[in-house]
Parts: sequence; structure tokens; C-alpha cells
Amino acid sequence: MMNVIRAKLHGIRVTNADLNYHGSITLDPEQCEMAGIYPMEFVEIWNKNSAARISTYVIFGEPGSRCCVLNGAAARTCQKGDELIIAATETISGPEKLYDIKPRILTFLPDNHIDQVLYYDVFQSERRPYDFRIVDADKHTVENCHTWPNVDITRVRDGLAAKGWSEAEIDEFLAAHFSL
Repeated sequence: MMNVIRAKLHGIRVTNADLNYHGSITLDPEQCEMAGIYPMEFVEIWNKNSAARISTYVIFGEPGSRCCVLNGAAARTCQKGDELIIAATETISGPEKLYDIKPRILTFLPDNHIDQVLYYDVFQSERRPYDFRIVDADKHTVENCHTWPNVDITRVRDGLAAKGWSEAEIDEFLAAHFSL
């Protein structure tokens, strides 16, 4: 038996933290549905800003809200704006089952709009019996499957400016998150 990834929200940003709520992470049900994450399912959460790692269960927030709210004790592990990786897992009987699963991965823009929908693919290649690739779920192509080449930098810049960010803050953010 082995535990493997089944679904992932990569780079979603914390929209709020509620220490007084009774636990869990609140997520947009539309985004969860697209990735294949279910209410009350336990997920692993990794904070890219603080390196905190926690496990909690999912509850659904308002559809279309793009929310990501850590509740209860989990609220102490983050700050609004922190970038998270949220992973749902499943147990499979052995490595031969890796060929059958195609974990869906959503990547996000800074405002929690979905940037890309990807999936992981384990396949048998000439080099090894268990090879790995990341595939763009819409185009079914392997190329350009990492976030930054497909981001409309002008749209990101305009969105941050609309939120009141200074040019210096925008330039610093873009330099930190995109290979320009």
C-alpha cells in the first residue's frame, strides 16, 4: 500500500484566518470540484511563506468566492496573502496502480483565479517503468506546463495596481514569482 497525491491546489493564497472558528480550511467549492477535493476530506497544507505543514479537513465556502480561509488552530500557521499548497491523497495497492490515476493540479494567480489546470501522469518509458510528466489538462501537451510562461503579466500588473500596490511593490512581486 502506498499513499499518493490525488488532487492539488498549488499556489492558492490565504484570504483570511479565523482563530475563533472551530477548525478546518474553508475553500471555494467550484475550485474544489474542479480539482476533485471533497467536503470533510482531510488535506495536507504546506505554507510556502512560513514552511508550516498542517493537516485539516475541508469545508466549503461561498461558490465563486475564491476563498482560502484557515480556521481554528490552523489560523496560527498563516497570514493573509501567504501562498499555500493543498494536497488531497489516496491509498493505492501498489505502484502498478500509478498508471491509472491522473491527479488534477490547479495553479493560481495572485488573486486566486485559476491559472492552469494540469495533471500528473505516470507512464512507462524506454528509460524506466515508472516515468513522470506534467500535462496541461486542456491542451493535453507536456510543454508549457509550468505557471509563469502562460501568465499574462500585464493582467497581473494591472490587477495589483487596481488593488493599490505601488510600482515598486508590483515589480518586487513579479520578480519574486515570475522568471522575467
